[in-house]
Amino acid sequence: MHYSKHLSIKKKEILPFIVFCFSVLGYGQSKQVTISGSVKETVSLLPVGYANIILKQSKNNTAVISVITDEEGNFILPGVTPGNYTLDISSIGYSNFSKELYVGSLSDFLNTGVFLLTADNQELSEVIITARQNEVNSHMDKKSYAISDNITQSGGSVLQAMQNLPGVTTQDGKVQLRGNDKVTVLIDGKQTAITGFNSQSGLDNLPASAIEKIEIINNPSSKYDANGNAGIINIILKKNKDEGFNGKVGLSSGYGALWKRKANLPSIRPQYQLTPKINPSMSLNYRKEKVNIYFQADYLYTETLNKNEFVTRTYDDGTIVNQQTKRNRNTHFTNIKTGIDWNYNDNNTLAFSALYGSEKIIDNGDEPFFNADYSQRLRLWQFLEDELKTTVMISGSYRHQFKEPGHVLNTSVNYTFHRENEKYFFDNTLPSSTDRDAFKLLSDESVLDMNIDYSRPLVSGKLEAGFRFRNRLIPANMRFYPGENSVIDANAGGKAAYEESIPAIYSNYVYENNRIEAEAGLRVEYLDLEYEVDPNHPVYRTDGYHYLEPFPSLRFAYKLNQNQKLSLFYNRRVDRPNEVDIRIFPKYDDAEIIKVGNPSLRPQFTNTAELGYKADISKGYFFASAYYKQVDGTITRIATSTPGSNLIYNVFQNAGKSNMMGIEALFNHKPVSWYSYNLNATLYRNTIDAFTVNILYPESTVYSSEKQQLTSGNVKLNNTFNFSATLTAQLMAAYLAPDIIPQGKTLGRFSTDIGLKKIIQQGKGELFLNATDLFNTLVIRKEVRGNGFNFISKDYYETQVIRFGYNYKF
Repeated sequence: MHYSKHLSIKKKEILPFIVFCFSVLGYGQSKQVTISGSVKETVSLLPVGYANIILKQSKNNTAVISVITDEEGNFILPGVTPGNYTLDISSIGYSNFSKELYVGSLSDFLNTGVFLLTADNQELSEVIITARQNEVNSHMDKKSYAISDNITQSGGSVLQAMQNLPGVTTQDGKVQLRGNDKVTVLIDGKQTAITGFNSQSGLDNLPASAIEKIEIINNPSSKYDANGNAGIINIILKKNKDEGFNGKVGLSSGYGALWKRKANLPSIRPQYQLTPKINPSMSLNYRKEKVNIYFQADYLYTETLNKNEFVTRTYDDGTIVNQQTKRNRNTHFTNIKTGIDWNYNDNNTLAFSALYGSEKIIDNGDEPFFNADYSQRLRLWQFLEDELKTTVMISGSYRHQFKEPGHVLNTSVNYTFHRENEKYFFDNTLPSSTDRDAFKLLSDESVLDMNIDYSRPLVSGKLEAGFRFRNRLIPANMRFYPGENSVIDANAGGKAAYEESIPAIYSNYVYENNRIEAEAGLRVEYLDLEYEVDPNHPVYRTDGYHYLEPFPSLRFAYKLNQNQKLSLFYNRRVDRPNEVDIRIFPKYDDAEIIKVGNPSLRPQFTNTAELGYKADISKGYFFASAYYKQVDGTITRIATSTPGSNLIYNVFQNAGKSNMMGIEALFNHKPVSWYSYNLNATLYRNTIDAFTVNILYPESTVYSSEKQQLTSGNVKLNNTFNFSATLTAQLMAAYLAPDIIPQGKTLGRFSTDIGLKKIIQQGKGELFLNATDLFNTLVIRKEVRGNGFNFISKDYYETQVIRFGYNYKF
C-alpha cells in the first residue's frame, strides 16, 4: 500500500518531466537556423559571385537546400534544421570545396565565415583562370563590369573604358546612359569633386588603371542620392586585401592622331600628330591580422588633338561663315589614395582614407573664320587655356556588425576640398588690328557629407534606413581683361557664392519568398540653395530656391522558374542644377559662341517606369527591358543671337516637359570554350515638347521651339577570343544612330576597337596591345537650328589611338 502510494507520487513527478523532455525535443526538432557565409578566391581574396552552394545531410548525402552566391560572394541558407551536414561549394574555374558542418540549436543564426576557393589549374602552369561573373545582378537593377575584362581600352581613361560598355555612350566628354547624360558618378559609393557633385566631370582624365570595376545602376533605390535621372555609375577603385605585403605595378604608353584626317584651314598653327600617352601606376597593400593598409598612385600624361571641328554657319540674312576649331591639349593627372582598415574585433571596423587628385590642362587652340568661298579670312582667334584643378578628400567610417548576420550599422564622414584655377588668354586678329583678351577664374569648393545607414535582415527580407546630410559651399571670382576690339563683357565679372544644404532620410523594405521579390522605399529630401551675386552685376541678382520633396522607389519581381525572372521598377528622381549651370560669368566656347549660366534655373523632376526580363541560359544569359521616363522642367541649353551681331549665346533654361521611351537588350553567350560574345542593342525615342522661354542674357529675348522628336539607339558587339590559357583577344564594334540634341541632332557614327592580352611569368605579368577606331571612321557630325542661324559641323578629333603596356603583381 505504501509502495503503491510512493509509486503513484513518483509517477506524478516523472510525468511532467517526461512531457518537458518531449517538449524540449520537439522544440529542438522544429527549430530552424539561418546559415550565412561568403566565398572568395584564395589568392586575391576577391569575391566569387554566382558559385553553387549545396547543403547535404551527412547521414545519407541528400541535398537539403541549394543557392548561389550573389555578386559580392555572399550566401544565405534559410530554414535549416539543426544536425550534421556537408557543405559543397563549386564554381566554374575552381576546384570543388567540401566542409563538414554542424548546425546547433542554441542560436537562430550561424555565420560560417569565409570559404576560399582555389583556381582549378591542374592543366595550366602559367595562369590562374577565374570565372567571369554574370554582369547583370540578381535584382536586375545593377550591371558590374571588371576593367580587366575590357582589353580594347586598357591604358586609357575611365571615359574611354566606359564607352565600350553595354548601354553606355559618350558625348562632349560626358558619359550617357541610354542616350541621357543626367548621370550621377560615384567613386567607391561617394560623390567627389573629381567626378563632380550633381554632375559629371574629369572622367576623360581619370586613368582606368586605378579602377577595379564599374557598376551601372539604371534604377537606383531610395537609399541612393536622388540626383541623376539617367541612373548612377559607381567607379570602384582598386584596393587589395591579400595577407602580408603585396602589390601591382604597371606602365602603359601609346600614340594617337596617327595622321591628319582633315587638313587645317590656311594660316594657323599645326595640329597635333603622333600624340604620346603615358600611364605609370602602382598599388601596394599590407595586411596582417586585424589591420589592412593600402596605397595607390596613378599618373596619366596625354597629348591629344582634343577637337578639330569644321563648321559652316548660315545666318537668316544670308551671311555664311566657315570656321575651324582646332585644340591641342596637354593633360597631367595625378591620383593618390591611401587608407587603413582596422577590424579591432569581429563586430567593429574603423576605416580612414585620404585621396589627392591634381589635374593640369593646357590647351592651345586656333579658330580661323572665313567667308563663304574662303577668299577672305574674317578673323583669326588663338587661345591659351591654363587650368589647374586640385582635389583633396578625407574620409572616416565606422561599421558595427551585430551578432545577427546582415544586421549592420554604418556611419561615415567625408570632407572634400576642390580648387579650380583657370586662366584664359585670347589673341584676336582682325584685318585691321590684333588685340589680347584675358580672364581668370578662381573657385573653391568645400563639401561636408555625413551618412548613417542601418540594415537588418527579417524573416522574409530586410529593412534598410538611413540619414544623409550635405553642405556645399562654392565661392567663385572671375575677372575680365578685355582688349580694344573685344566682344567680352567686362562688367559681367565679379564674385558669386553658391551654397546648398541637403538633409535627407530614407527607408527601404525588402520582401522575398520562393516566387516573389518586392522592394519599396521612400526618400524625403530637403534642399536649401542660395546664390549670392555681386550686386553690381548688370543682369542677374541674388537668387535661390528650396524644396521638400518625396522620392519613392518600387521594385516587384516574379520568378517564372529557377532561370527566368520578371521585374518591374518605378522611381522618382531629380536633377539639381550644378554650380556651373547657374554660374553667372560668360565663358567662351569659341570666339563667337559664349556660354552663360542661369541663376533662375530650377531642378527637373523625373518619373521612370521599367519592365525587365532576365533568363539564364546554357553558357550565357539574356536580359531585356522596356522603360519610360517623364521629365518636368527639362534642363537644356538654348542658343540665341542678338540682332546685328554674329555672337551666339548658350544659356541653360527649363524647357518644360519631355519624355523618353525605349528598349534595351543584352545577350551574353559562350558557344565554345575559346570564344564568347556580348551583344547589346538600345533603341529609344526622345521627345521635347514645344516650349517658350525668356532669356535674360545678354538682353531679354523670347525664344520659342516647336516639338522635337527623334528615334535613336546604338548597337555594340564585343567578341572575346581565348586563343590559349594565356592569350586573349577582343574585337569591339559599335554603331550609334542619329540622336537628338538641343535645337538639333547628331548624325550616326561607327567605330571598331581591337585588343590583345598575354599573361606571362606564371600569371604575375601581363602584356597588352590595343587600337581604338581601327578604321578611322568615327566623326562627330551635328546639325543645329538656332534663333537666327543654323549650322552643320564635323569634328575630326583624335579617335584612333594605339596603346601598349605591362603590369606585374607581386
